[in-house]
Amino acid sequence: MNKPFAAPLTAPLTSDAAWWRGAVIYQIYPRSFQDSNGDGIGDLPGITSRLGYVADLGVDAIWLSPFFTSPMKDFGYDVSNYRDVDPIFGTLKDFDDLVAEAHRLGLKVMIDQVLSHTSDQHPWFAESRKDKTNPKADWFVWADARPDGTAPTNWLSVFGGPAWEWDSRRCQYYLHNFLASQPDLNFHNEEVQAALLDDVRFWLERGVDGFRLDTVNYYFHDRELRSNPPLDREQTGNDAPAVNPYGRQQHIYDKTQPENIGFLVKFRALLDEYPGTTAVGEVGDGDRSLDTMAAYTSGGDKLHMCYTFDFLGSGYGRDFFRGTLETFETKAQSGWPCWAWSNHDVIRHATRFADRTSDPARMAKLLGSLLLSFRGSACLYQGEELGLTEADLAYEDLVDPYGIRFWPEFKGRDGCRTPMVWESGAPYGGFSTAKPWLPVPQDHLARAPSVQVGDSASIHAHYRRFLHFRRGEPALFSGEIEFLESEGDVLAFLRKSGNEAILCVFNLDPEPAAFAVPPHLSVTSIDGLGFTATLTGGVVNLGPEDAFYGRVA
Repeated sequence: MNKPFAAPLTAPLTSDAAWWRGAVIYQIYPRSFQDSNGDGIGDLPGITSRLGYVADLGVDAIWLSPFFTSPMKDFGYDVSNYRDVDPIFGTLKDFDDLVAEAHRLGLKVMIDQVLSHTSDQHPWFAESRKDKTNPKADWFVWADARPDGTAPTNWLSVFGGPAWEWDSRRCQYYLHNFLASQPDLNFHNEEVQAALLDDVRFWLERGVDGFRLDTVNYYFHDRELRSNPPLDREQTGNDAPAVNPYGRQQHIYDKTQPENIGFLVKFRALLDEYPGTTAVGEVGDGDRSLDTMAAYTSGGDKLHMCYTFDFLGSGYGRDFFRGTLETFETKAQSGWPCWAWSNHDVIRHATRFADRTSDPARMAKLLGSLLLSFRGSACLYQGEELGLTEADLAYEDLVDPYGIRFWPEFKGRDGCRTPMVWESGAPYGGFSTAKPWLPVPQDHLARAPSVQVGDSASIHAHYRRFLHFRRGEPALFSGEIEFLESEGDVLAFLRKSGNEAILCVFNLDPEPAAFAVPPHLSVTSIDGLGFTATLTGGVVNLGPEDAFYGRVA
């Protein structure tokens, strides 16, 4: 007999200190979530007004992209004051109100910490660049020119061009892994580490529950300033689009240095002073990402979890998904991953994988459940639960310096950062009463919550239904994973916790498929999840891009 699930619609995942283990984190890009004051830019009060929607979805935490004081050259990832809110987003009181409301709704609050670099308008850099003898002279990465005046190494910026900028005050170069207006901090200086940890403590004292650490493997550079070797001419790295020369180097000296481990231990020790707090690190490290992810999450004394860009690119299919998960499981048996399909830096997955399906809504539902069935925690990016696609913007609408530099071969990150839509018939989708900082795509309006919420067949309803189901299943949010052999593009695995086990089967193909349940498993199907697969005589029959969940006796 089929057994429908019982969906606990209230109460957070867990109230203990390990709430993060299996948590679902909803990423909010503040500029694009909700504008409350009619200036066309999202803000903290706007986010607070929409937290009920987020909580109802069934997630456990929110992650706020940077809202700190900033000249906004990189839209908040260039911080000029780590301890205040930029006026375009509101005030510290607005932040405190947001935290209070989130906690009232049972949501944890995680914030983005950009520690690898600051803005060139940060007071630390203003002092550091004055001369070579001031108290903060060694707080950033300064180096003399080579005898011929060129930069000290061949290191490249992620955003294009050399990673070194000449400064006429000190007559030296300074390092910037991103924009020239984002100088890299010198983590080899213990005073820098202490100052950054003090800034982190400031937010812990204000009640935040965790941090997303931007570019966590970029903190340290090679002390000896050795140049990176090239990749083979026939190779291209996956750290950058093909048109960016950054992808032509092996980045073994400009990031992912062994000293990083020691700082992460210090960071974790600080978090341990505040029980129930957590950190997830962003690891961009080419084909070494899973190794780095494993190193940074192992042992229980560094980061709680990390995510890489492995699932944020074009890779797809049974072998790719299984191979990535098994590689991490092998390399980091004591570590914990955090997986995502989309975020504010990559093309939305509804567009990335569009050519693989004839039914985008069907694929969106399948991928949503698949992500939430992997062993690990998960990040959902705002609008993912609506099936939002990448916006196709005109050049004159671009504001992202990365996209402007490499247009048109690489269009940058603006297409995934367009404003959230709320009401299909309202101006600008209900995001703002004024022209937004980025255009609202017309095709997003038909996907707004005003259209989807309450429609049991919608993508939103599918995400909500599955999230609430998952909360009541320890095997899915914290259990182990065991892969099963399958044919074609069918991915099958067991999630197990104690005496409980759930069989998860996914047909990634747009054609029907079948999966033979191993004879030693006694399985009863779980109904009510919105899929059409059936279990008959020990065989799971799956429709195109379909899934099956069954309880194992």
